[in-house]
Amino acid sequence: MSRTDAHHMAHALSLGRRGMGKCWPNPAVGCVIVRDGRIVGRGWTQPGGRPHAETQALAMAGQAARGATAYVTLEPCAHHGQTPPCAGALIDAGVTRVVASVSDSDPRVAGQGFDMLRGAGIEVTTGVLAEQAAQDHAGFFLKVEQGRPWLTLKLAMSLDGRIATATGESQWITGPLARRAVHGLRNIHDAVMVGGGTARADDPSLTVRGFGAVHQPTRVIVSRFLDLPLMGQLARTAKEVPVWICHGPNAAPELLRTWEGLGARLIPCGLHGGRVAPVSLMTALGQAGLTRVFCEGGGQLAASLLAADMVDELHVFTAGLALGAEGHPGLGALGVERLAAAPRFQLVDVSVEGEDIRHVWRRSAAS
Repeated sequence: MSRTDAHHMAHALSLGRRGMGKCWPNPAVGCVIVRDGRIVGRGWTQPGGRPHAETQALAMAGQAARGATAYVTLEPCAHHGQTPPCAGALIDAGVTRVVASVSDSDPRVAGQGFDMLRGAGIEVTTGVLAEQAAQDHAGFFLKVEQGRPWLTLKLAMSLDGRIATATGESQWITGPLARRAVHGLRNIHDAVMVGGGTARADDPSLTVRGFGAVHQPTRVIVSRFLDLPLMGQLARTAKEVPVWICHGPNAAPELLRTWEGLGARLIPCGLHGGRVAPVSLMTALGQAGLTRVFCEGGGQLAASLLAADMVDELHVFTAGLALGAEGHPGLGALGVERLAAAPRFQLVDVSVEGEDIRHVWRRSAAS
């Protein structure tokens, strides 16, 4: 891998990240077109999933794309969907070399994009910054291969692992910089998810604030019985920012009709242990097209997702205060009797957010 290829691919990856949370069900791809050492075009997958990154970059490059090298963070598509294949667009534009990070596991592509390019006489180089690209596209790959989205779980706790006082007071355990970081995380996910208990206790809006005019993530509420506030923020704004409610099979028909009338999308899920089953929940969200979901609790939902091995990344914000044993724990019961059975994660980053600390953990390679 040459330094030049790595440099331009890093640029393409940074562009692709601009689409995170906005282009589902498609992957957030970035593309840079270089001719004679000069960038002549660049693009990223647009909101809603199209135009694709390659189309954007080629439109900017125009005739300068002829004889150029295209750097793409994912194998160009080879199938006709709502738009023609990007591999064909690169061929028609006269690109002579394509550098890609990783192949596309979607069976409609899966190497066929590269074959199409090579068949047209274009030089193809793969594997450039593949690890970074695989992480960026992890949600898309999970949806394709396992039928579920990537799940990031956020916990904001006291130093003794509590998320509220004994009386339920929880706003605010962490400070303003930590809360801003949470809004930044909402902004790069397709959906923000909470349990019904959190929706009832906090009346959250679950929107991105403090970042100007941005595309708002879908708001997902997990509530077996649909017993949610009908005059709360989510109900009042369901026609402005999407609200999806994942419920059990025995939700009251009158509540189903009421929430549909308010503008919510209702998603039935199976049950496990008397609660909405995590596997059924995540599969349903994957079938609905989501690739990246940001879960903000509460403790019971977080515990059920951890116990079901559905959590891919953890962002734990720790504040410098103690609430004691009478406070509400950050996680509900996990049923762990042996350390070997406990969910394990690998530490990938530690940062200071004002007076709080953020630890980022990812699924252990051994899990």
